Amino acid sequence: GKGGKGISMLLIERSPGLTTKTIHTSYAPSAGTAYVEYHDVKVPVENLMGREGDGFKLVMHNFNHERWVIIVNVLAQARVIVEECFKWASQRKVFGKALIEQPVIRFKLASMISQLESVWSWLESITHEMNTMPFEERQKLGGPTALLKYQATRVVNHITDEAVQIFGGRGLTRSGMGARLENFSRFAKYGAVYGGSEEICADLGVRQALRTFPQDAKL
Repeated sequence: GKGGKGISMLLIERSPGLTTKTIHTSYAPSAGTAYVEYHDVKVPVENLMGREGDGFKLVMHNFNHERWVIIVNVLAQARVIVEECFKWASQRKVFGKALIEQPVIRFKLASMISQLESVWSWLESITHEMNTMPFEERQKLGGPTALLKYQATRVVNHITDEAVQIFGGRGLTRSGMGARLENFSRFAKYGAVYGGSEEICADLGVRQALRTFPQDAKL
């Protein structure tokens, strides 16, 4: 069929004609990212997941949880980066004073902390709703979760940028005290792409809000 109702989901086991090639990424090899090729592969009908034509629906049902995991992942790591910045700024001496004594550094830390804590609070709110809302109501969380992911990855991008500025050259080293930050600065972008790009998530959130927005609402 056409459109979303014409998609079905099947489990295709390793068999003759199916080959995979590892795709090396900047985030984690454990993700198993691979290029999959099918050449005259048998597709057993008994491996159908759900009902025929429900494939797109199954993918959509999984998105909220996938996005939630991505959000928790990047924000938890960003929290560690903020802690690293505090430690570094307290021990790094510049012109005889600790780096943290510079007002501009404290301002950067304040910006990082306030943005992280606000988006983490939103995450806890969404998490509570995911655990307490009736199953049939949870589809309403698609828009808010997408917007949360968009905001979370924007905040993480800001934290990464400011953290490198605080660490200076140390933030670009793959060993020593700047290693964790250097690694995270390469990893952080994955959250802005996987599970729906920032643009897709932002658009989804607004479109879902429009569905219940009063058509006659005016200033």
